[in-house]
Amino acid sequence: MSSATSFFDFKPKDKKGKDYSLADLKGKVVLVVNTASKCGFTPQFEGLEKLYKDVKSSHPNDFVILGFPCNQFGGQDPGTDDEIQNFCQVNYGVSFPVLGKIDVNGENADPAFEWLKNQKSSLGLKRVKWNFEKFLVGRDGKVINRWASTAKPESLKADIDKALAAK
Repeated sequence: MSSATSFFDFKPKDKKGKDYSLADLKGKVVLVVNTASKCGFTPQFEGLEKLYKDVKSSHPNDFVILGFPCNQFGGQDPGTDDEIQNFCQVNYGVSFPVLGKIDVNGENADPAFEWLKNQKSSLGLKRVKWNFEKFLVGRDGKVINRWASTAKPESLKADIDKALAAK
């Protein structure tokens, strides 16, 4: 979808394999994270859930986190979509949407991730380097910032608050 001008132009698959229209999120601030269930960064689910609940408490209709499971880095998310959903809920109480498993790099990369990477490179590289990279998308559907896997969810709050304050 090379004609896309916004993150909200895409329809990745949800956990049941159906289109998940990002257009439904227009006007919201979105934190996009490529996730994995068996990674050293997997405990970030706890921080992401806390961040999600904290921000939603003051901005109930303006913020969402989207998890995109990916098995491209060390085979660290080998489960089915149902197994991944169960893992996230049972182990971390995840209440934000975790969509269907995708590729974030390569010829089969999800178009939404291709677009995100083209909007904001990381240290001059477009490709996603590992699980739990994060992209902050503003209300206008444009990428505001991108963080490496090592960025802790709580360290993103000031940027999220700033994006929420922008109208």
